[in-house]
Amino acid sequence: MSETSKPSSISRRQLLQLSSGLAATCMLGCTHDQVTTLEATVQYAKHEILMLVYPRFTTLDLIGPQHVFALLGPEYKTRLVWKDTTEVISDTGVPIRPTMSFDDCRPAPEILFIPGGTDGTLAAMEDKQVREFVAKMGAEATYVTSVCTGSLILGAAGLLNGYKATSHWLALKVLKEFGAEPIEQRVVVDRNRITGAGVTAGIDFALTLTSLIKDDDYAKSVQLMMEYDPQPPFESGNPNIASAESVKLLEAMADPFLEGVKATKVKIATQ
Repeated sequence: MSETSKPSSISRRQLLQLSSGLAATCMLGCTHDQVTTLEATVQYAKHEILMLVYPRFTTLDLIGPQHVFALLGPEYKTRLVWKDTTEVISDTGVPIRPTMSFDDCRPAPEILFIPGGTDGTLAAMEDKQVREFVAKMGAEATYVTSVCTGSLILGAAGLLNGYKATSHWLALKVLKEFGAEPIEQRVVVDRNRITGAGVTAGIDFALTLTSLIKDDDYAKSVQLMMEYDPQPPFESGNPNIASAESVKLLEAMADPFLEGVKATKVKIATQ
């Protein structure tokens, strides 16, 4: 067997961590009351993961990474955070209940994660309380991260100035409005800033981050556990291979959002 074809090896300790993480995902099937009871008994973990949720965020931006993070092991605890624990509704109508309020979040989390969206993202960018929370947590986080247009919220909070970053391909060019260097790439790692491209890139992003936190073999085992083996039915997943007609249509649809980003930047400057 060649060197490159050798199977990955994962230690017994890592296997136990992965198994513990898988067991932790069982909470996803609990009732609202059961989750409330469990959350009430949980103390701060050694490694806190803060995942921002907000009205009209994109569900898949969050759920893919959340599943990967749940497999990091029992010493990691994922919190879905918002101003309070009142249910928020995603952009596709999915109700999400935050598990921790801003006020209850401990400083210096292991991971700060921001999902994207469209009009909901603009509202979050414009919200001074959201920006201040993101800036405060990001200043001391081990990893400052996002998927899709979540990077615009990081930018609005001043966390991408001088960093390479990515976003949804339609929003990539406006990252420079916040001092970032836009990179057309599925996942971009620049020091402790790790950003993923649009929506489905969330799993790629989270596996990349897992490899940094653990190692490549652990991340590969998580990928296999999830059976993450993308085989899209069409060659249309990015603007470089999609039809010119599709690209033109989506660019026209995105124009109001991009103008909204620029207008939001002006509003932020006057707050």
